[in-house]
Amino acid sequence: MDFHSAFEGLLEKLNSMKKIDFTKVSTELEYICNLYRISKITTRTYQDVRCEELGTGDELVSYDTGEKGNVGLSERIVTDLMNVIICDIYIKEGVEPWSDEEVKTVKFFLNTVTVYVSRIRIQDAANRFAFYDDDGYHNFRYLIRYIHRVEQEGTISGMAALHFNLKHFALVNQQIGRSLGSMVMHSFFNSIADMIRGKGEICRVGGDNFALVCERDCLNNVLGYLNGAAVVYDVRSGDRVMVSASVGVFLIPENFIMSDIGDILDKIISASNAAKVSDKQNIVFFSDEMVAEKDKVMRIQHLFPEAVLKEEYHVFYQPKVNINTGEIVGAEALCRWFRDGKIIPPIEFIPILEHGLEICKLDFYMLDHVCKDIKRWLKEGKNVVRVSVNLSRKHMVDMDLLEHILEIVDRNDVPHKYIEVELTETTTDVEFRDLKRVVSGLQNAGICTSVDDFGMGYSSLNLIKEIPWNVMKVDKNFLPEHYEDGEESTRDIMFHYVVGMAKAMGLECIAEGVETQTQVKALRKNKCDLAQGFLYDKPLPVEEFEERLRKGRYDVE
Repeated sequence: MDFHSAFEGLLEKLNSMKKIDFTKVSTELEYICNLYRISKITTRTYQDVRCEELGTGDELVSYDTGEKGNVGLSERIVTDLMNVIICDIYIKEGVEPWSDEEVKTVKFFLNTVTVYVSRIRIQDAANRFAFYDDDGYHNFRYLIRYIHRVEQEGTISGMAALHFNLKHFALVNQQIGRSLGSMVMHSFFNSIADMIRGKGEICRVGGDNFALVCERDCLNNVLGYLNGAAVVYDVRSGDRVMVSASVGVFLIPENFIMSDIGDILDKIISASNAAKVSDKQNIVFFSDEMVAEKDKVMRIQHLFPEAVLKEEYHVFYQPKVNINTGEIVGAEALCRWFRDGKIIPPIEFIPILEHGLEICKLDFYMLDHVCKDIKRWLKEGKNVVRVSVNLSRKHMVDMDLLEHILEIVDRNDVPHKYIEVELTETTTDVEFRDLKRVVSGLQNAGICTSVDDFGMGYSSLNLIKEIPWNVMKVDKNFLPEHYEDGEESTRDIMFHYVVGMAKAMGLECIAEGVETQTQVKALRKNKCDLAQGFLYDKPLPVEEFEERLRKGRYDVE
């Protein structure tokens, strides 16, 4: 072997490599290094110039005899992707220095090694850019590449595709901090990746959303883990947090033909969204009914701007009644949609508008129309009562919510005492702080506030301890079952003390969904004086409600 044959062999092998591995060229490399008295070859790589200045990079030792040596030649390259590569060749101590001709040859050899490392590093950087996100997770392009591969191999039929969202992960970050939260997310991701290794791939779609495709024999283990798993974040103490996900699953059928990646993606996202809004299940399997539901959602969202413009949404009023006197003391404004001569029930469109910010526009629309009615009643000298308007939890992202509410009320020149804003409990500490800020601001402006459906969700006593409500609305599912003396149910006992607590704190307490005289007797027994429900009236069109206001009261037993 001579230098030329060794170099040609080295070059041929380097060009065929996709990863840096100098062990595969050890024979040629050793020959050249011995020939030119080289003791060591090192390559340092940095992501960019700043990393070079900070000294944060990787060092690769391509060749090392273990003998002492000094840097004889050094080459620095900045790649098109701004990676910095520095290659050093050491000459052995106590040997004859390189001649001018040898320096040229060694430099040529050094440039070759540096260019090779540079090319591989560029490929690595391009691969990272294409298939990894900034946090080191495989990205969606990576999963798409895998899906196309198994589809071309004809093995995608019978596999399972999943999309999942980590539930309430913001609370995990609040509880243990973002740094440990990131570690928990990586650990959760890696555990699933290990479960499907060799049988599927997983990626992060963005934020706390992920997708994967795997063989079905992995599915039970994966779903069991996604349904809830304890993840350790402190090895020394063993401290851990529970992580679970809302999961959409599409079981890819046999003989499945994929014309586009959307054939899979649309299905798993639809199922995942259904799981996310469900109160009963974390895992939803895609079905054909979801296609019809998706079309319905898109249609209602598409019609919304036109319906607002044409004022197809009407305000209906349900009276609030003093059960002892029959007097109408207030009303709740409820939305009804009239389209093509038909009434579309709220359950058909409100949950869909809740998916986006359309519900906020509808809430403001309702408040504006309520204010217009109240202004007209005042101008006409009618009996006027306080009207409550519902605001979705979605409004909590609006830092200027208070100003928007006051602008609508004041623009219509309505005294603040005639407006009540109904808000529901929140699910996060951030929302809780925003809710407290908004309620306090409304209080200062003289607008009443009520906590809606108290007792239905995960209400804590902080909800009424920390926030200055005027009114507590108790859901119908909380109403007592009995009114006679004798054995009481848990619900009877809880209702009694909830009402007592509210009154002791100076809150009005009103029971929703009252439908029978038996319930009224139970309310009287527990000293809950206000009620709303079908026993008195269903939600009424404005003309019928005005007639009720004219009479002023209902007959009482």
